[in-house]
Amino acid sequence: MPASTRATLSLVADEDSSKRRQILDGARKLFMDFGFDGASMGEIARAAGVSKGTLYVYFADKSRLFEAIVEQESLEQGKVAFNFDPARDVTTTLMDFGQVYIQLLCRPGGGSATRTVMAIAERMPEVGRRFYQNVVALTIRRLADYLDAHVAAGDLAIDDCELAATQFMQMCQATLFQPFIFQAAPAPSAERIAHVVESGTRMFLAAYQVKPA
Repeated sequence: MPASTRATLSLVADEDSSKRRQILDGARKLFMDFGFDGASMGEIARAAGVSKGTLYVYFADKSRLFEAIVEQESLEQGKVAFNFDPARDVTTTLMDFGQVYIQLLCRPGGGSATRTVMAIAERMPEVGRRFYQNVVALTIRRLADYLDAHVAAGDLAIDDCELAATQFMQMCQATLFQPFIFQAAPAPSAERIAHVVESGTRMFLAAYQVKPA
C-alpha cells in the first residue's frame, strides 16, 4: 500500500475515533444527569455537537450508546493501578488500596455512573453483569490474590480470600459510599476516607492476621 494511502487512512481513523469520543463525552453527562430514560437521542446529539444523522452513524440506538459508555467506564476503572505487590506488608497495602478505592468510587461522576447502571440493570441485565464483572469482581479478585499470597506466607489466616476481600471493601465503604451515591452527602474528604479505611483495616487484621507466637 502506498505511503500516501496509509497516511490518508490513518487520518480518517483518527477523525472517526475523535468523533466517537465526542459523542460519548456528550452523552455521558446527559445519562449521568438525567438517567437512561431522561436523555433523548436529539438531546444527546446537541450535547455532543453533532447532527442526529451523525449520531446514528456511530450508534444504532440509545441502548447501544449507553452500552458503549458503560464499557468505557468499566475500562477506565479497570485500569486503576492498585499496588498489590506481594512483597508489600499487609497493613500498608490495605490502607493504600482502601483510600484509592474509595476515592475512585466517590469521585465526581463515579457515583452517577454506578447509579445509572443500577437503575438500568433490570432492563438491560447484560450491561449490569458486564459492569459488575469488569469493575467490582475484577477488583475483588485482585485483592483476593494478594491476600492469598500472604496466607501462603503465613501472615494471614483466611479460608476464603474472595469473601475476605469483599468484606474489606465493604468496610472501607462504611458511612461513605451510600450517603454519596444517594446524594445525601458530598464526596468525602481525604481525611474522612483515611479515618474510615484505617478503622476497617484494624477490624480486618483483628479477624485475619496471624498473631506472633
